Amino acid sequence: MTDISKSTGTDGGPPLIGVTGCRKRVDGQDFDAAGHKYIHAVEQACRAVPLVIPTLGYSLDRETLLSRVDGLLFTGSLSNVEPHHYDGPASDAGTLHDPHRDATTLPLLREAVAAGVPVFGICRGFQEFNVAYGGTLHQKVQDLPGMRDHRENPDDPPDIKYGPVHEIELNPNGVIAAFAGAQTVRVNSLHGQGVETLGHGLQIEATAPDGLIEGISAPDAKSFALAVQWHPEWKVMENPFYLSLFAAFAEACRTRMLRR
Repeated sequence: MTDISKSTGTDGGPPLIGVTGCRKRVDGQDFDAAGHKYIHAVEQACRAVPLVIPTLGYSLDRETLLSRVDGLLFTGSLSNVEPHHYDGPASDAGTLHDPHRDATTLPLLREAVAAGVPVFGICRGFQEFNVAYGGTLHQKVQDLPGMRDHRENPDDPPDIKYGPVHEIELNPNGVIAAFAGAQTVRVNSLHGQGVETLGHGLQIEATAPDGLIEGISAPDAKSFALAVQWHPEWKVMENPFYLSLFAAFAEACRTRMLRR
């Protein structure tokens, strides 16, 4: 596994890592928010400065943003990518969407990878990664024949919700296997959507026991470009495998910072 100390030297100070936000409505006003567990992971596991990216959509100056950040973390969220972005059928009534986030993250992700900015996607960020590359999503994996229910029990306490529940099989030729140093690892599972068709040019990094894709990468990217369906940010400093993913991401961010 990657030694985090190699990605957190003192030359040039800590990297600056953008963290994707979500549009939240509170007391009749809009807020841009990101889960603290993601911010904490960037600060602690990457030893970097987190910067929450506002959901400005297509008015966001992406060129300026990409010229100044050293990496981008595409976070999980309670909302789902709107299905019109991948020509999917309309969502069921009551499905939570965030069109402001979609309009921000989908173009930003492709441009970031093209610009050589390290990218790490988690849960919704994993699904955004696939959609940004032309892939499609299952909206309800649990309703598909032969597939397991990958959702958490909403009544469980957080430590149970985010606890490991199933193994994933790693692509022996992929980047995650190199970090894990193993063929299989156990991960948590808190999602209803999942990859249906893989995005163009992406590589499968990991699969669940039912065959659902759990990890993807962009092998032709100029820098780190990886996304996972599970939540490695949860208590990342206590889980060596989860930490190895953030440490590798941090190392790529620091490399970009020093080159800039």
